[in-house]
Amino acid sequence: MWRAHTRSFSGSDVRRRTALKLCVAAAAAGLTGLHAARGAVRAPVRARVIVIGGGFAGATCALQLRQLQPALEVELIDPDDVYVTCPMSNAALVGLRTIDSLTVSRSGLERHGVRVIRDRVAAIDTGHRRVRLSQGSARSYDRLVFAAGIRFLWDRPAGYTKAVSTALPHAWQAGEQTRILSAQMAALRPGGVVVISVPAGPMRCPPGPFERASLMAGYFKRRNPRAKVMILDANNQFPKQDVFTDAWRDLYQGMIEWIPVVDGGAVERVDASAMTLYTSQGAVRANVINIIPPQAPAQLAVDSGLASEHGWCPIDPDGFESALVPNVHVIGDACIAGPMPKAASAANAQAKRCARAIVRALGGREVAQEPLGSVCYSLLTPDRALSIRASFAVANGVFKTAGAPLSPDAAVPAPSEVEARNAAVWYADIVADSFG
Repeated sequence: MWRAHTRSFSGSDVRRRTALKLCVAAAAAGLTGLHAARGAVRAPVRARVIVIGGGFAGATCALQLRQLQPALEVELIDPDDVYVTCPMSNAALVGLRTIDSLTVSRSGLERHGVRVIRDRVAAIDTGHRRVRLSQGSARSYDRLVFAAGIRFLWDRPAGYTKAVSTALPHAWQAGEQTRILSAQMAALRPGGVVVISVPAGPMRCPPGPFERASLMAGYFKRRNPRAKVMILDANNQFPKQDVFTDAWRDLYQGMIEWIPVVDGGAVERVDASAMTLYTSQGAVRANVINIIPPQAPAQLAVDSGLASEHGWCPIDPDGFESALVPNVHVIGDACIAGPMPKAASAANAQAKRCARAIVRALGGREVAQEPLGSVCYSLLTPDRALSIRASFAVANGVFKTAGAPLSPDAAVPAPSEVEARNAAVWYADIVADSFG
């Protein structure tokens, strides 16, 4: 049978135990000081942060949370095993890169202690702080980060459905769509016409369509010199317009035509069977049609009450917490962050600020915020690129541009080979920084 054992302690025993406790406490204090010096902070051990979406925003935030506070339980939920980056996907269209080279594993996040759950979130119960997965299970959270990105608004223009996109690709989500458009370009008849349709309103990577037109023209200049690229734009201006148009005149004389909305640039209807687009100025026929549809936050954001009446997700600039739902943060393409573009570099910067705010909110020590910034590179040729950089600050609860703004008349460095090399280095660095 079990017997209870008792033991009496002498005064020397007590002194030894007291001394041992003091040594342990001193060691713990030393470690805490070391972690603080390295940027780590204290937070409740049992706190769980769930991140929805594993692109640049979600991956960066999950990784930063673990690096700032290893005691946090961080779960990233995404249905896909890998992520194909939209940055550099225009280069893949013309054979400068491969889709495989743009495909990123999430194993780096797992090595840093992030639990990656390969599933889709079916619903968010913000009242009880739970997410329900498509397979039926539920996960509770102390803080939630919504980084699920955007959805396409199908049937805008009329007739452009998800099914039609297999014939008229948008290629605005890298992967299979990129392969479809690339194959169509390779098969273009001599002297054929490619049309790129650009939507109105906020969109992912605002300079992207114009980089695409540049690289397409360069591709055709080598392989199909009588081909033409037409841009039907539902806007009257675009980022870096002067720099792009000067480059087109110098590099691709007569190969690229840009038509703004005032001249009939907005596509109203699509007839895929006739390969025809309809604008206010009439019908436009083409051999290859690349329609970039209007965009909005993922439907889950709308269903969860994160999106406002204008369709996007308003946030508190200090920590990217939702302005509509407590304990939920929104980062990346889904949120409205003043002048910050919907770009990978901006998503990375937002995620870092968000991670610091979450750790602080969960009881951790104050950590200096990193500056908010973005850089957008656009390739004009395989070895020539332009860039624009901007930094942002929060003043009176509003985002302000602190550096050069991302605008059509912004001063930018001249396109150069140096900028093309910088673009390649930037891409490698941001992938490593975001995905571990």
